[in-house]
Amino acid sequence: MTDIASTNTTTTGPASSFSMVEEPLDLVRLSLDERIYVKLRGDRELRGRLHAYDQHLNMVLGEVEETITIVDVDEESNTQSVRTVNRKVPMLFVRGDGVILVSPPSRA
Repeated sequence: MTDIASTNTTTTGPASSFSMVEEPLDLVRLSLDERIYVKLRGDRELRGRLHAYDQHLNMVLGEVEETITIVDVDEESNTQSVRTVNRKVPMLFVRGDGVILVSPPSRA
């Protein structure tokens, strides 16, 4: 069995960047200055360029597209309506305790 730390990481191409992932935050580090997808609590989603992060997943994103999904319930008819609100923000600080998922850019 081969230890991950002792594998050869001198290859090039998309697969080589994943061979440098030894800890979960390494995947986030490889996404610096790339566009990422962030899912937050409260049915919020962000797409933006990752400028900085820390061990708590506090992040600074630029060129952010925020999508908020709102479910309204009509109590009289007991029906639900779903709507989305979109906004663009030039720079945004994201507190890490609200982060559910961080998806790096596609490496295809």
